Amino acid sequence: MTPHPQPHPHPSRRTLLGLAATVPLAATGALTLGSGTAHAADSAYVMAYFTESTTMLEANYGLHLAVSTDGLRWTPLNQNAPVVTPTGGAGGLRDPFVLRKQDGTFVVLATDLSGTDWSRTSVYIHVWDSADLRTFTGYRLLKLHDMTTTHSWAPEAYWDAGRGQYGILYSSVNSSGHNVIMVSYTTDFRTTVSPQVFFDPGYDVIDGNLTVGVNGVNHLYYKRDQTLVGARSVSLAPGSFTPFSTPVAHGGTEAPTVVKSLTNGGYYLWGDTYTPNGVFYVWQSADLASGTWTPVDQRLYTQPLNSKHCGIHPITSTEYTHLLAHWGAPAWNRLKSYNFPDRYVRHSGFAGRIDAYPFDPFPDSQWKLVPGLADSAGVSFQSVNYPTRYLRHYDYAVRLDVNDGTSAYAGDATFYRTAGLADASWSSFRSYNNPTRYLRHYGYALRIDPVSTATERQDATFQVGH
Repeated sequence: MTPHPQPHPHPSRRTLLGLAATVPLAATGALTLGSGTAHAADSAYVMAYFTESTTMLEANYGLHLAVSTDGLRWTPLNQNAPVVTPTGGAGGLRDPFVLRKQDGTFVVLATDLSGTDWSRTSVYIHVWDSADLRTFTGYRLLKLHDMTTTHSWAPEAYWDAGRGQYGILYSSVNSSGHNVIMVSYTTDFRTTVSPQVFFDPGYDVIDGNLTVGVNGVNHLYYKRDQTLVGARSVSLAPGSFTPFSTPVAHGGTEAPTVVKSLTNGGYYLWGDTYTPNGVFYVWQSADLASGTWTPVDQRLYTQPLNSKHCGIHPITSTEYTHLLAHWGAPAWNRLKSYNFPDRYVRHSGFAGRIDAYPFDPFPDSQWKLVPGLADSAGVSFQSVNYPTRYLRHYDYAVRLDVNDGTSAYAGDATFYRTAGLADASWSSFRSYNNPTRYLRHYGYALRIDPVSTATERQDATFQVGH
């Protein structure tokens, strides 16, 4: 549940609540199968999220999905548009969560809230069933509790084998006067029973994320103040968790999501920031029991454009293929800077530059990589929001100009994509008509220059992603 940052007129939840790698990843704990129906081995990942941007230009409170083969670099599905939107309650969602149930099918849960009205009360959450995340059926509002003057934020579910039920975790203000992590139990995600406090350390906490059964210990990560903190218990019993970890944050941070490697014992902790709004940061740990985390280099991961409060779940290679085939990959790309990985290529005032994500208008950073205007073996960068304009060099500076149809323009707007000069797994772009020069940034402005030094090679290296 990430609030919109100031100075926009949407109040922060902190104010309202009085708040005193490189390996493949898979979601753990609450997202793992128990002893239910077997399914093919997981080898890819799906992310559920909603979207906002700095000026709320891209505020969309439907269910968005992205897929990844490594759990780090994501391909938004359906052109980063929602795959389904709730029709009941507030008519929008936040904080979507995907769980593979014991029968091998999926259930999707989400907060019943459209926008940033943190004062809105609701005893319900949104629920869908899905066999394959391509079709969504049985949409309903699910009642969690009877505390009618509060909310039901950030629902997540897990299988409690000892109870033979699913637990649904959520954040609500109970009689204590502050947010606690609640749990309600269900067998079918149609009715719930036994709403009770799952975790209350005596101060305001939200956004519980549970990892079940790691060497006999269960780990609950949550937001305290502006940080992500962990608690642990050898039991899944409500009230049994004790805080233990070193807090992590990057500015105001919330929505912890713990994911585990499918290929080794490492763990990653994703956090969603709201200062500025909508940047994910990732930390890593070799051992959940240690409770300590180190930041992951931003070169190694790229979140879906404008994504907020994600849930990550392992899927099979067949499910990955089917999701891409059904929903389609974006028709556009973004270009991340190698040596400033928080920055992306964009146009501003029709000048080419790299700026720190996030920014609006966000379509300034979306490009269609089309066959080169002067040589189809090359590439040209067509603007998504100004499709008559392409990136071209003029007096070695790169700008966004209207295609005038001349051969000179075509040559200026054509580049040859090569292996990255600083990292061969990334890309560099050599000028078509100035073949000793490459697209690079200098003082954050884009230009074409000869490249010889290590710094220049880094300036001229970009990741083509989404």
